[in-house]
Amino acid sequence: MKITRCLWIVLFVFAYKTSDAQSMAYKTLLKGVYDKEFPLVNIDDQDVLEAAIFLDTREREEYEVSHLQNARWVGFNEFDLKRVKDLDKDKPIVVYCSIGARSQEIGKKLKEAGFLRVYNLYGGIFHWVNEELPVYTNGQSTQKVHAYNRAWGIWLSKGEKVY
Repeated sequence: MKITRCLWIVLFVFAYKTSDAQSMAYKTLLKGVYDKEFPLVNIDDQDVLEAAIFLDTREREEYEVSHLQNARWVGFNEFDLKRVKDLDKDKPIVVYCSIGARSQEIGKKLKEAGFLRVYNLYGGIFHWVNEELPVYTNGQSTQKVHAYNRAWGIWLSKGEKVY
């Protein structure tokens, strides 16, 4: 069911290549991906974002292309709670990936491990960059963003796509 919905969304975006149509399609896609019970944080929620520790749940090669400033790589396929054992379980944690599917899964693992304030970044790094917020590599601002693959890369409308 979700795959069929996603296919229709992609077809809609290709048929109507306007930013409004793409934005509406992206929001619809995200509704189908996110668990309603898992908390999201939006880019305008500065109280949470300014206090948070950011965890990048993408694969290492994606992180190395660019990431949010001061984000710690924890990965998805290779995720291990040992990577976060030094973190304060009471501090806010924001997990993110390309759009938020993988990060939600890692966020659930963190909650199960006793982390109290875990949030999934709404729209992931794609939304972050589409809203013209900065990403970094080696401490330097960059326009490059790993677009995961060409099918998912359609949701990244700003920045320079890297595959």
